[in-house]
Amino acid sequence: MTEASPLLPDIKKLIKTSGPLPVWRYMQLCLTHPEHGYYIARDPLGREGDFITSPEVSQMFGELIGLWAASVWRAMGSPTTLRLIELGPGRGTMMADALRALRVLPPMHQALSVHLVEINPVLREKQKAALSDARTIQWHASLDEVPQGPAIILANEYFDVLPVHQMVKRDDGWYERVVDIDGSGQLVFGTTAAPTPRFDALLPPLVRAAPVGAIFEWRPDAEMMTIATRVRDHGGAALIIDYGHVRSDAGDTFQAIAGHSFADPLKYPGQADVTAHVDFQALARAAEDIGARVHGPVTQGEFLQRLGIEARAVNLMAKATPEISEGISTALKRLTEGGRGGMGSMFKAIGVSDSSLTELAGLSDRKRRGGIRAP
Repeated sequence: MTEASPLLPDIKKLIKTSGPLPVWRYMQLCLTHPEHGYYIARDPLGREGDFITSPEVSQMFGELIGLWAASVWRAMGSPTTLRLIELGPGRGTMMADALRALRVLPPMHQALSVHLVEINPVLREKQKAALSDARTIQWHASLDEVPQGPAIILANEYFDVLPVHQMVKRDDGWYERVVDIDGSGQLVFGTTAAPTPRFDALLPPLVRAAPVGAIFEWRPDAEMMTIATRVRDHGGAALIIDYGHVRSDAGDTFQAIAGHSFADPLKYPGQADVTAHVDFQALARAAEDIGARVHGPVTQGEFLQRLGIEARAVNLMAKATPEISEGISTALKRLTEGGRGGMGSMFKAIGVSDSSLTELAGLSDRKRRGGIRAP
């Protein structure tokens, strides 16, 4: 990437007039600036974009998510109305595959109203094309706009792009990390002039014991609490899949991705995807604090294996050419295994539900290896 960033002059002007930007504010501008934000007017997905998500790797992912939703619907008592909601639905690939799988269950398919929470007009058009033969779909700018009622909420690679705060530990406390301008006019990281008062009191013991110089990342609980409150009060469950860690700990994961490669997050603001890993312990704590039930987290590989992805792959390969079968096998490994290029261990899955749902398929402590039985 060599072209100039049209957002960079705006950011420098803002820093010069108002002072250094906290990392969360810089990230917010990079992603959602009304004119130059990365997620406002482009399609970042696929081989021609900057990254590939699990639904783009294989149809198996979305199909199993659809069958997972079917199992939740049955556990809810098969309500005659159900909101199927996806947050940040990309190109609509996962929802299209999920709905195709749900056609084998006509009563649920009839109960559904589909709601997509998306702010990107380019992606909205891609979603309309992918879901052109689906039932009526409604688009919303936020979850709060979706009508109340029993719901199943899906969020794949949604939380990692929510703005993250970074704190740096010094001898005398924790300082907010900021983006500033150095003497040569380049964006650089720095910290606030004074520590944040009593920040230590809010930290888990593991983070509190981190050495001087450590960085701790945190996101406000508001988004998780909105999701958890929704399913707690109106019935249903949410499934969140993202890359991150299962317990709160120190570490710098703020990064940029452009053209399927890592990039300097300060170099091309608005032209690269800036993200940070998800703290699944923090998500669970926020949901439990308001009385929702938490299921998991487990790794994405284990979650998909519990749902029966291996059997689904065998079924698809039995009807495919050798070349396509090899592609299915490669996709299976990428979705379920760890290591270089694998998504199976880095990505985690966690469920949140109302208190009446004591188990969610693929996420409960009692491991079931037989997969979800197709209705």
